Amino acid sequence: MRKVKRKVRLEDVAREAGVSLGTASKALSSPDKVKPDTLKKVKDAVARMGYVRNGVARSLASRKTWRVAVVYPTLKNPMFSNSIDSLQQSLLSMGYQLVIGSHEYNKKYEIKVLQALVESGIDGAILVGTDHDDAVFQMLVRYEIPYLMMWSTDETSYPHTVGFSNRRAAYEIAKHVISCGHRQVALCGGPEENNERSRQRRAGFLAALEEENIDIKAEWLIETPFSLDGGREVVKRLLASGELPTVLICGTDLHAIGAMHQCQLSDIDVPGELSITGFDDIEFASAMSPGLTTVRVPMHDIGIEVARAIVAIIDNEAPVEALELETVIIERESLRLLKNNETDVKTKD
Repeated sequence: MRKVKRKVRLEDVAREAGVSLGTASKALSSPDKVKPDTLKKVKDAVARMGYVRNGVARSLASRKTWRVAVVYPTLKNPMFSNSIDSLQQSLLSMGYQLVIGSHEYNKKYEIKVLQALVESGIDGAILVGTDHDDAVFQMLVRYEIPYLMMWSTDETSYPHTVGFSNRRAAYEIAKHVISCGHRQVALCGGPEENNERSRQRRAGFLAALEEENIDIKAEWLIETPFSLDGGREVVKRLLASGELPTVLICGTDLHAIGAMHQCQLSDIDVPGELSITGFDDIEFASAMSPGLTTVRVPMHDIGIEVARAIVAIIDNEAPVEALELETVIIERESLRLLKNNETDVKTKD
């Protein structure tokens, strides 16, 4: 009969690395608390021996699951999916596994998704945005799950929040558009119900226009779903109104890219006849022709800072304050600088 190899134990790893059992354990559970040379010895021994930690035993010993849950409104938007990598890798480096759920902008479904994650065993939870059903917060409090809100610092006084001000970023891009000579402006945003990000972006856009005494036509203030189709729909509605503004400010890059595609299909020159701006700076924004002027959201930095913050909250080491990161306007070719005699609306047959 073939001899069955014994499973590699942590004691074997410690012996191979030439360290104590306690040091080997600390290197795997709290690598930031171990000297770099020692950590390398342990990791090299793990790799050579093919050691795999016993998750059940680890959880029982520490009374922790070493799992953190994040609930996204959707995974279809590259803006959110791009943040997952930095969040997951950062948590992994601190010994935690990331588990992911999404609710497709359905507030009631978010409760069910979160409940399933809580019941599966988690040490902490991350919520995207600040607008959630009261039942979500009640569940986290009832189960004593530490939590953090990410992506937005608007409409909340909760201290454990990491993100940026959507209102301020929207205000800044609108002011930039106005500085380029545009006064005939259309706005496109996503549904505002249960979504403070959409509400605050719209509020920021409108605040900048009001400050410059720019009135916006009712038919140029448009709400469509968060999708490429939503952006295409905006251009169709502008064409149906019989005239085009000089610029379309979009609340997401998906809207803007969809709008640019519809302009191509409708023989509308961008930015010659219609300038377009976005919000997020997803990867496709720079690949468009013309390149999309947009707001760069620090999605990767958010992932890193959120990972650090949630682990600190779990360990009762987090400072009681929100962290607001900066956004940046990225100028590309989709926004045209107008001359004084080019500010009138254009009729489109």
